[in-house]
Amino acid sequence: MNKRLFITLIYLTLSISLSANEEIKTLLHELDQALQQRHIYVENKEKQLSYLQARFEESDTQEQRYKILSNLYEEYRLFNADSSLHVVRELYETAQRTSNKEYIVNARLNMAEVLGVAGMFTEALDILKDIQVPNLPKHLLPYYYHICRTIYGYMDDYAVTPSQKKLYNEQTDLYRDSILTVNDPESITFQIVKADQYNVHGKWDEAINLLEEYSRTHPLQIHEKAMLMFTLSEAYKLKKDNENRKRCLLESSIADLKSAVREYSALRELAVILYKEGDIDRAYTCIKLCMEDASICNARLRIVEVLELFPVINDTYQKEKEAQQEKLKIMLYVIFALALCLSGGIYYLYKQMERLALARRQVIEANNKLTQANDNLHKSNSKLQDANHSLAENITLKEVYIGRYMDQCSAYIDKMDEYRKSLGKIAASGKLEELFQKLKSSQYIDDQLKDFYENFDDTFLQLFPHFVEEFNKLLVEDEQIHLKNPHRLNTELRIFALIRLGITDSIKIAQFLRYSVTTIYNYRTKARNKAKGNREEFEKNVIKIGYKQEPV
Repeated sequence: MNKRLFITLIYLTLSISLSANEEIKTLLHELDQALQQRHIYVENKEKQLSYLQARFEESDTQEQRYKILSNLYEEYRLFNADSSLHVVRELYETAQRTSNKEYIVNARLNMAEVLGVAGMFTEALDILKDIQVPNLPKHLLPYYYHICRTIYGYMDDYAVTPSQKKLYNEQTDLYRDSILTVNDPESITFQIVKADQYNVHGKWDEAINLLEEYSRTHPLQIHEKAMLMFTLSEAYKLKKDNENRKRCLLESSIADLKSAVREYSALRELAVILYKEGDIDRAYTCIKLCMEDASICNARLRIVEVLELFPVINDTYQKEKEAQQEKLKIMLYVIFALALCLSGGIYYLYKQMERLALARRQVIEANNKLTQANDNLHKSNSKLQDANHSLAENITLKEVYIGRYMDQCSAYIDKMDEYRKSLGKIAASGKLEELFQKLKSSQYIDDQLKDFYENFDDTFLQLFPHFVEEFNKLLVEDEQIHLKNPHRLNTELRIFALIRLGITDSIKIAQFLRYSVTTIYNYRTKARNKAKGNREEFEKNVIKIGYKQEPV
């Protein structure tokens, strides 16, 4: 059980650590974006200032001028110390012209606040001492104590002797207590000052719990978030929780940048942390912005604070850049050397490719000649095969027809002998009239021709069983021949059957079929006119029917 609990604790610790790392990475990315968009936030701030300035110039009454100047002071307060000092002087003069005591006191408090930020502590305290605290309106008391606490806090930070530091520290504590007595416990001011009090007295856990809980349960304006997160970072600093301190400083810095203030506390401390972590580029960017904005704002205290850090970070940054430049030079030399080698390699490769291209052209020419020779050989082989096939076919046809011819001749001899014997019997019996009738009749010859043609059809269709089908393919569809008896050819088919067998002479065909030459010619012409393709090639195509090309 203990082992399982130990593993669970390790797993939870690792999960929390990974989650924190991811959050820091996200915040760093958001900080980089805020730094890049800094000019946009400043432009928006300047547009707001221009708008208020235009309203001020258009205002008719001192009351309106006072309210607009108050808004201008709030906008300038953390944006430009010189401008805020100029505005607060005009605000004081306007308040005097209104004869409103509350306005006058508020303007004097504004003046004290500006002088304190500018480092003019004596002048600021002189103004505060002249203010009668018992006569202050209730709503101005928190502001009065806040200024007192802020000025004595600055004096504590910059005190030289221990006695002075002790005195200013005590005064800061007193005014911190006063702030807590006059502010609503649920207000952001109360929470931040209370947490600050916890931090001063070493109760950082109470400060952390107070501010973490308040940030979760209360909606915060962007500048309020910046102040709260900075105070929370101080508590984590005292607790030596660097991870959470860095997180709070990042959130506070991002809020400051988006608020377009020019007085940074969080960004300055964040730059130190980044510097110690070795993130020199980002640290330099942050501290450089702190220096530039402090100079533009003319916030003397911030300039002094930044000047303590800027030279160290800047020196490291410059050394790192110099080292990078040296590395860059070396890399450039290496790249130059590699470029020379690459150029030589490319030149060598180009020459090799030229040789290869020449060899390839020679091979292509040789292949073309070989292909042409192969084509010629193929044509010769095709012609030889055609001749061999034709010869073989002719031999086959001759063998078949010789056999048929010998059988038919033998059969005709037997029939003639029988016919002779029948005539001899008629003559011997003295039937001269019957004998003359027999000799005059053509019936016997007609019967023999019929048998002869039937025998021809049978023999031819055995040799070329698909002749009729292939012959019809050579004719247009409407002119194709359809036989009633598939085993008997008509006259037209017999003519072309003889042509297929190599008998192309119309006279011989006419003698064979017992027709006139004109009739045979007409049949051949009519068939050519019905041809589907080239009529001149029709009879050549008929001769090819049944011809089987042997594979090459």
